[in-house]
Amino acid sequence: MIESLLNQLRQLKLSGMAAALQSQREQPGTYEGLAFTERLQLLVDHEDQERQQRKQDRLMRLAQFKLNAYPKDIDYQQSRGLKQTQMASLLQCDWINKAQNVLLTGPCGSGKTYIACALGHQACLKGYSTKYYRVSRLTLALTQAKADGSYLKLLKSIAGFDLLILDDWGLEPLSAAARHDLMEMMDDRYSHSSTLMVSQLPTDQWYQSIGDNTLADAILDRFMHNAHRINLKGESMRKK
Repeated sequence: MIESLLNQLRQLKLSGMAAALQSQREQPGTYEGLAFTERLQLLVDHEDQERQQRKQDRLMRLAQFKLNAYPKDIDYQQSRGLKQTQMASLLQCDWINKAQNVLLTGPCGSGKTYIACALGHQACLKGYSTKYYRVSRLTLALTQAKADGSYLKLLKSIAGFDLLILDDWGLEPLSAAARHDLMEMMDDRYSHSSTLMVSQLPTDQWYQSIGDNTLADAILDRFMHNAHRINLKGESMRKK
């Protein structure tokens, strides 16, 4: 009967409950004093935990972060203007729930990408779908999508992520096509989802980087009006 039940649980894709039942079976002395409902609760809890873990693993794979960055490993000792209280608040991910944005700027080597990936990692743990792109790679992907007819599908996919991380923003001027693509993405995501923008450029140089003042106004207005700002300073962390 037990073997039949285990098989049924696996067929129903209740592998967490099956594993927990097998554990109870192998350690009868540990569970024999528990009531039926208490043992059933343990099975359900194990299934729930396993499903949560699978979801987190799936979100992490989908995000394709550049770095394996973890919030607990963020360095607050270096003098680079990183406020631990602000990070603690952002790591709660309430800003994602409110469809707010984050603007992360600072010089090369100041740890911007690590912090962005750590925030993305935390978002995945909280159950938010996340995607990391370098802007140059995203521009290339959009160009290829136009060529093969999947452009609208890609835009819809990008719009569906709870958190979009755009790294290396402003390293090179945007083409007319890239400006249009960015406008489409920001318009789709406005008030519905969150974007984390990472850039070496101070914000007063973003208009020049976009290259068209009218589109720059439209793009930056959608992004910056509700953005939390982190401005890193100091020497490169790589030297230290």
